Amino acid sequence: MPRGTVSSSATSPSTPELSRDAYDVELHRLQVELVKLQEWVKATGAKVVVVFEGRDGAGKGGTINRITEHLNPRVVSVVALPTPTGREQGQWYFQRYVAHLPATGEIVLFDRSWYNRAGVERVMGFCTDAEYELFLAQCPTFEHLLLEAGILLRKYWFSVSDDEQERRFEDRLRDPLKRWKLSPVDLEARRRWVEFSKAKDAMFAATDTDEAPWIVVPSDSKRHARLNCIAHLLSTVPYVDVFEPSIDLPERQRDDGYERPAPSTMRYVPDHVASMLEG
Repeated sequence: MPRGTVSSSATSPSTPELSRDAYDVELHRLQVELVKLQEWVKATGAKVVVVFEGRDGAGKGGTINRITEHLNPRVVSVVALPTPTGREQGQWYFQRYVAHLPATGEIVLFDRSWYNRAGVERVMGFCTDAEYELFLAQCPTFEHLLLEAGILLRKYWFSVSDDEQERRFEDRLRDPLKRWKLSPVDLEARRRWVEFSKAKDAMFAATDTDEAPWIVVPSDSKRHARLNCIAHLLSTVPYVDVFEPSIDLPERQRDDGYERPAPSTMRYVPDHVASMLEG
């Protein structure tokens, strides 16, 4: 099977769930390829931008985590911008995103991006109609300029059904480790499901171009979505393996009589595990 190849239809509702073992094996294989991609980007000075968009709970964050899990944060960074400051609100809309674009030899993953204006800002009334229309008109040109500057741009839309999103929201409500993921805006967005659908359709109509297309990732199955997205990303970048064939560890320096300070002079973290075992 060619590296990173997936069909355009991705996962149909009838596709059986991949077993955990099969998922783990394939994820490891793809993560090895991601490391090769990272090293190729460093070696060639390539610049890569990957945009992740979709409804709340669609699985963007989990996919980003699997992509970055074994990568160098000095090469691969994740950008998830907060609400714009007063000064940023007075800037050209794309300006604060430009500041986070990659330099040579870098990959930037946008966990939500400039498309906030076409989604949450539009539906929640955080921008004016004029600002929204200007965004739709300027966005294809903005992305054309990125491509013209040599940036490899990829855009993924994670598509989750309303039933599955509801299940994930309920899971977040029950799990104290996930409850922080449900913001007031997320809850209001759930109420406005149809409005967000219309906004997404309008966004695709204006910004799904031949040179910067939207790629839809069906994400009712998190395992399938992660593997399909990573495999597709790898298939779209012409990287090659630039690893050295082998690395020899250098001989460690001789101690020449050096003596370490006594352990009694150090401050150690309390042995929490020992107290657990005693209990």
